[in-house]
Amino acid sequence: MSSDGTLSWRELLSEATQRLQSAGNESAESDARRIVETAAGVEPVELFLTLDELVTERGVAHFDSMMARRIEGEPLQYVLGSWAFRTLDLMVDSRVLIPRPETEFVVEVALGELDRIGGTERETTVVDLGTGSGAIGLSIAVERVRTRVLLTDESQDALDVARANIAGIGRSGARVSAAVGNWFDALPVDLRGSVDMVVTNPPYVAESVVLPEEVHRWEPAGALWSGLDGLDDVRHILGAAGEWLAPTGVVVCEISPEQSGVVRTLALEAFSEAEVLADLTGRDRALVARRPLRAAV
Repeated sequence: MSSDGTLSWRELLSEATQRLQSAGNESAESDARRIVETAAGVEPVELFLTLDELVTERGVAHFDSMMARRIEGEPLQYVLGSWAFRTLDLMVDSRVLIPRPETEFVVEVALGELDRIGGTERETTVVDLGTGSGAIGLSIAVERVRTRVLLTDESQDALDVARANIAGIGRSGARVSAAVGNWFDALPVDLRGSVDMVVTNPPYVAESVVLPEEVHRWEPAGALWSGLDGLDDVRHILGAAGEWLAPTGVVVCEISPEQSGVVRTLALEAFSEAEVLADLTGRDRALVARRPLRAAV
């Protein structure tokens, strides 16, 4: 388009829908709407009022870039550069996993466990291991104002995204810190034996599992696969957590539904109590392991 302003957002929305449909996109209408909202710089509720406005040259350039990426198969969340998670609007790109509804349920479980151990009455320390975008830890920091949260990841690239999202949560960000390192290696020694909760969405995909192309091609492999049965990282976390947790401490861990029996058994080797909770779709999704058997040394 030339810069003479003769094209409306409504026409671009129609064009986007048609192009995405032609590319075989099963969510063409909603993806087109989100792309046009982002290119126009408006909230979803404002789009209807904007559709008949003329598009700027900059708006078309942004639109064209996003459309090319989405037609290529890049996930919509990365194309837009941000995605909603509970109360947050998180920056996301291919350095981190896309935040998913299943993980929102894991946060809900973690909040309930925090409340159970007194997190509404006293200050608690929460470690979000392998934080990625920061979705879990930042949600906890925002929704429970007495928490101090440490975000860790072995990927400096992922932590850069998480730090950008810390800045995006305002005053709650003052209670959040970030550290690079492999699982518990990132934690400062003075936290040993005092962490109230470890919460994590670790890699849990078995090597033999074939993931959808959009996931396999675009999302970071290091955050997905974890050994032959998908449990290498879960085993490590459960085995090492005891020396970092307080006596009443708890681990909340996202899992794949078919792993529920095995991970509960693993947890009971290191904790006094363990259960697996089903998400809103009825699928086992969150392991909760309470009161470690092995204290700090």
